[in-house]
Amino acid sequence: MKKAILAKKVGMTQLFDEEGQAIPVTVLKAGPCTVLDIKTPERDGYSALQVGFEPLKKNRPNKPQKGHFKKAGVEPQRYIKEFRLPDIEGFEVGQQIKVDIFSPGEYVDVSGKTKGKGFAGSIKRHGQSTGPLTHGSRYHRGPGSLGTMNEARVFKGQTLPGRMGGNKVTVQKLEVVKVDEDKNMMLVKGAIPGPRGGLLLVKDSVKVSQSS
Repeated sequence: MKKAILAKKVGMTQLFDEEGQAIPVTVLKAGPCTVLDIKTPERDGYSALQVGFEPLKKNRPNKPQKGHFKKAGVEPQRYIKEFRLPDIEGFEVGQQIKVDIFSPGEYVDVSGKTKGKGFAGSIKRHGQSTGPLTHGSRYHRGPGSLGTMNEARVFKGQTLPGRMGGNKVTVQKLEVVKVDEDKNMMLVKGAIPGPRGGLLLVKDSVKVSQSS
């Protein structure tokens, strides 16, 4: 990725274009992100930017975190992430990365954590069919056969009940419809994983950069 920013999901709404067509968009509060540290190949073995997002009360960080923020000369931040960028020249500690790095018409990839659904059966989790619903079948929502007579084991990849959701998902090639620099808001066409208030990583689209 060449540029990236941390954001929070606000919700979904719709806009109308010049022809009156409704465009479903997701509203993101993107940035500002503060540069906390600059990783260099000479010192760290790789190049990256360590950024912080969303102010935090001064009494919340522990002592090592307070020392890290004090060294950078910035206020405590709730989220700390690293952006591995090929070019980090021009960045300084304490500099802010704002939503204006993106503009309408660009395409972005958005990564987030999906909603957790808790423990779910194989029908809800994998879309399996139910068994006969008649009274005498005695098998309605079970996972089905698990193996063969000769193997005496459960094969890998078997669709079984388990924890559903809560996975990291990246939605690629979403169009940026509108950017509001004053309110640090970004409107992206389409749906984005995660609940309202979920932390997101927005970066330039890989597919567009490869095709260009």
